[in-house]
Amino acid sequence: MRFIFACGGTAGHINPALAVAGRLRELMPDSEFLFLGVNGKMEMELVPRAGYEICGLDMTYIVRGHDLNAIVKNIKTVRNVARSKREARRIIHNFAPDAVIGTGGYICYPVLAAAHELHIPTLIHESNAVPGLTTKLLADRVDRVMLGFEDSKQYYRHQDRVTVTGTPVRGEFDRASRSQAREELGLRENDRLVLSVWGSLGAEHMNRVMAELIEKLDGSQGFHLIHAAGKLYYPRLTERLGGKGLDRCGVEIREYIHDMPRLMAAADLILCRAGASTISELSYMGKPVVMVPSPNVTNNHQEKNARVLEKAGGAEVLLEGGFDADSLLALVRSLLEDDKRLNEMGEAMRSLAVRDACSRIVDIVLETIEKRK
Repeated sequence: MRFIFACGGTAGHINPALAVAGRLRELMPDSEFLFLGVNGKMEMELVPRAGYEICGLDMTYIVRGHDLNAIVKNIKTVRNVARSKREARRIIHNFAPDAVIGTGGYICYPVLAAAHELHIPTLIHESNAVPGLTTKLLADRVDRVMLGFEDSKQYYRHQDRVTVTGTPVRGEFDRASRSQAREELGLRENDRLVLSVWGSLGAEHMNRVMAELIEKLDGSQGFHLIHAAGKLYYPRLTERLGGKGLDRCGVEIREYIHDMPRLMAAADLILCRAGASTISELSYMGKPVVMVPSPNVTNNHQEKNARVLEKAGGAEVLLEGGFDADSLLALVRSLLEDDKRLNEMGEAMRSLAVRDACSRIVDIVLETIEKRK
């Protein structure tokens, strides 16, 4: 069989597509896969790294606002959408997929709209609690809408097309071993590891906070720290911290974490945003977490996501701007000194996991293809 995936912009949209593609490849090794993304975005690196072919389209996004600058950008976006849709139609026609699956990002609109017009089965997965603009525009066209959260169903008119599946995680998370991961990282049995990651591109405010926190560490803090600065902020952060003797302080700075299953398996505590894909990975691995939801997302959906985890007892939630490096460091230390609390948080996170989300989605994809034959 042949499958096209549309995804992009952030790892939170890309990784679920890779998870589903991986499961389909396990079930049907002779299948062919093609990804469509946006030129210059991170999918153009992550997808080939995972072993799949990807074609890039030139796309921009809708800017909210009514000033002249926003109007000019949105006119450009409308033109780009029309052009990308024509290009996507050509690619889809030539590849002749059995289904086209979108997992988020504005690239999904021209690709799935073109597939719909070509009478090819189309499906979209929405991982966030509140649907984005792309999902809203496609919900009445696609064959099936798959959701990460039960509460999200209220936003869709055609309930017969909607199924709650959870958000899939890559098979590498299932195979990740804590003991092996810690051995590979050179950690002793009683060493504590804190993982700090603020989105695939990074976050300016949280990098400032983490830089101040790291400058307070001298190696006697009782834990190791791996901090992912993100592509946009890595050069600036490493320049600021370059002379601080990070190795002696038990600190490692990375631009991006390509081995997330291994690091997440090894970690005792994770500091991060509250994107839906991240939440699915954390719950799958049963990891206690300090979450700082991004304030720069539509409908504040990250805080809504984080509050679900907080209510269940799996997360401490801090709001950006409401704390500093000293208070964050104090919270980290207090949690690491309380094994009972960490274990309770980990179990609470694990209770929220939809462990068969990937299999559910694959079943729906194959069922949709069969119905349209």
